[in-house]
Amino acid sequence: MKKRDLKEWIMVLTILPTMLTGIALASYYTFNRFSELTQNQIQTGTNLVEPLAIAAEEGLLGGNKRKLRRLIYSSHRKNTGLINNIAIYDLQRQLILHSGNRKDLATMALPAKEPIPSYTTSVSSGDYLVFYAPIYSEFNTSAVGEPLSEELIGYVALQLIQDRTLLAQKSAILVSLALIILGLFISIFFAVKLVNRVILPVKTMVTAINAIGSGTGDVFIEEELTGELDLLKNGINSVAKSLNAIHLEMQLNVEQTTADLRETMEQIEIQNVELNLAKREALEANRVKSEFLANMSHELRTPLNGVIGFTRQLMKTPLKENQRDYLETIASSANSLLVIIDDILDFSKLDAGRLALENIPFAFRDSINEVITMLAPSAKEKSLEFCARISPDVPDDLIADPNRIRQVLVNLIGNAIKFTEKGSVAVDISVAKRRFDEVTLKAIVVDTGIGIQPAQQESLFAAFGQADSSITRRYGGTGLGLIISQKLAQAMQGEITLESEVNQGSTFNFQFDCKVHSIALSPPLPVQELKQRSILYFEFLSHTRSATTELLESWGMKLTPCADTETLKRIIKSGRIFDIAIISPKTSAAIVTEVKQLIHELQPVVDHIFLLMEVLPEATREILMASGIRACLNKPVNHRKLAIALSKSFGPSQASLPNWRAEQDKSPLRVLAVDDNEANLKLITTLLEEQVRSVETCKNGAEAVAVCNIKEFDLIYMDIQMPVMDGITACQQIQSATLNDHTPIVAVTAHALAGEKERLLEVGFHGYLTKPIDEQMLYKSIQQFAPIHQDTDSEHPQLSLIPDDLSIDNITQPPSEESPDEALCDPKSAHVDWAMALQHAANKPDLAVDMLMMLLDSIPNARDAIEQACDDNNHQDILKHVHKLHGACCYTGVPRLKALANTIETHIKKHQNADDVIPEVYELIDEMDNLLQDCEQWREQLAVKG
Repeated sequence: MKKRDLKEWIMVLTILPTMLTGIALASYYTFNRFSELTQNQIQTGTNLVEPLAIAAEEGLLGGNKRKLRRLIYSSHRKNTGLINNIAIYDLQRQLILHSGNRKDLATMALPAKEPIPSYTTSVSSGDYLVFYAPIYSEFNTSAVGEPLSEELIGYVALQLIQDRTLLAQKSAILVSLALIILGLFISIFFAVKLVNRVILPVKTMVTAINAIGSGTGDVFIEEELTGELDLLKNGINSVAKSLNAIHLEMQLNVEQTTADLRETMEQIEIQNVELNLAKREALEANRVKSEFLANMSHELRTPLNGVIGFTRQLMKTPLKENQRDYLETIASSANSLLVIIDDILDFSKLDAGRLALENIPFAFRDSINEVITMLAPSAKEKSLEFCARISPDVPDDLIADPNRIRQVLVNLIGNAIKFTEKGSVAVDISVAKRRFDEVTLKAIVVDTGIGIQPAQQESLFAAFGQADSSITRRYGGTGLGLIISQKLAQAMQGEITLESEVNQGSTFNFQFDCKVHSIALSPPLPVQELKQRSILYFEFLSHTRSATTELLESWGMKLTPCADTETLKRIIKSGRIFDIAIISPKTSAAIVTEVKQLIHELQPVVDHIFLLMEVLPEATREILMASGIRACLNKPVNHRKLAIALSKSFGPSQASLPNWRAEQDKSPLRVLAVDDNEANLKLITTLLEEQVRSVETCKNGAEAVAVCNIKEFDLIYMDIQMPVMDGITACQQIQSATLNDHTPIVAVTAHALAGEKERLLEVGFHGYLTKPIDEQMLYKSIQQFAPIHQDTDSEHPQLSLIPDDLSIDNITQPPSEESPDEALCDPKSAHVDWAMALQHAANKPDLAVDMLMMLLDSIPNARDAIEQACDDNNHQDILKHVHKLHGACCYTGVPRLKALANTIETHIKKHQNADDVIPEVYELIDEMDNLLQDCEQWREQLAVKG
């Protein structure tokens, strides 16, 4: 809003009141004058028309038009300047006589629907004012002395001219305006006088104050003023004199301070230069440190892997007991050192912000079972109760980084077991928050260990930090596990919190975000036969009992739990019959005798008895199996193994059911698969051949374009990065100049940055699949993109891709029970996840072996090519060879090798530079060497099985 100066305010406050007052008075005067003129005119008209109405009674009754004419003409002549026309109408509104122009009669007659007024009225009509006066006839209807009665016999209309009134009104308006303008000019005259007397001296003083503020020198106002303005002038002169003195003193101080500041700035500039040099040295040192860690990792792992490998080979030879103990100590120490090296490298990558997380689909419960199974022996050595409970509302099919989730849980649970001498270690996993396809999971690890003092809890999440120095001496460890876990949790949009009391135990709360996968990844549990089955469950460990009870009830079973032997025997004696009994007695020296006695007591009331215990010697297991139990299951409970074991009691397991595709006609589709990686091409071809009748393959985009020029396909799967011609170029050429211009083309790639999917869809692809491709993903893509095909050989002209009674949720086949031959194919390697390899190969052991062998055969050439590209400092060649290796890793169970390839490829694609990931490249080469060396022990066996 604009601020007004003093001059404007004086003008406004002087002129505005005068103008408002003048307008008000003029308005009042004009309004009164208008009212007076109007009333006068109405009164004049009334005075003229009413006598006419009275005088016209006799002429109207007698029909004497001559008398009426003389009456109205006489009135008209006497008031010629006022009256325009006079008309007399009878009761039927018929015109009797008029004195003026006949054309004005139209505006004078009363409307037909309007009644004749009972008294004199007036109506404005243009420039005239029309008066209507009723004509009454008076007569006596009764005795003498009674009042006369009146009868309406017509009316008189008089048209009065308003010219004089309008002229008088306009004159009043002009007089009012003249008075307002005169008053306004007088106000302006005095306002200007006032402004000149006040504003000019004020401006002089303002100029003086500005001069004082700018310090331009001596300021003195000499103008003669009066009253308050003279007092203000004297004050300004006094202030100017004082400020001048202060200014001189300040100037001296400023000059001194400026000199001091100049010296200080010179020192700061020198320090900034030194800090920049120090920062560059620190960055260079950090880069050198990263390279050093990577090089040292490579240099340390190579001899360590040799030590571990030859130790394993040596342990296969005949040895004395003490020699075997020595070798086991060597192997354990070497493995511990490898774990420490991995922790240091992970910490270095997290600290530099270069550790990239994967987002891949995985089965959550199966991953947790892997962690529990791996750590169970450590808990068993200490005789701890160890159990994991997963809430039934936790989704099983998720998208996240399963390896890093397992790493955090292994650290948290491993620490809990390490620092707990007796009692229990309990894991509870539940849903903390659910938002559409995103879910926040909460894993709580509770132990009854030594606890941590409040003052020492913060140091747990510091690098190389532990509660106190005695911890390292007593329990070992580098102190990196928790800080790595915390940083990983933060990378997953979560956190790790701690609650602990000394000698009461600790509670770690790990929260992390995942996305829910729309396709079922894990085989469905065979629990249909278990619904409404009665089950007796004996478990003395509270957390294990609670977790297993919740699991069994979620399958729809009627559960009767008991926590002690007395309750169990009381239930047996009650005579109740159960379909199943699961017993988990305490481990003791007399375990065989106790269990056999318990089985003997249960057999009359239970159809199928299962034993749930920690790992037992094989001889003990065989004795117990012979005593009448259906199966002996290991603790901690594996939900899948438990479901399969229980369901076998009531018919063939779903695991033994034939594959539904073997019973269904394949879809009559012609599909083209294009990929430069032989292993990838073999897998997608194998999966496609189970679902469609015709599959052709090409190894690059150019071959695909050539084939599409002569053959027509229903669906094309296209890899992106290929030699000769990439997938994008091939897609565009196929759609523009071949027989397959309308054929759906689905992009298949092992790696894509954010926005890559949208970019591929924009350039012409119809869909998008990421490697590794599983059966469900491939099946869903065929369902989505392939047309309904015409089959001339079928009785039905249209065949749907999916049978009507099957859905995408029930096509996943449970893995069959491991046969002896398949067990021989399971490689025992720290670098190969055989379960993952089977999952990627659609649970086909032979295909998994082939895929793994093809990867192993390709590693030497890939290793040499990557090393050569590093020596040449050719970033594009590094990206090309790493991308090809990444694609091959997607279909085999080598999670660490795949993760390293993904990290390197992501960084180079984002930054177009490989310098920052040279340590990871060395680590990738190192991991390839480790994989090859580790696989030498069972490669011949795999080759034979393949």
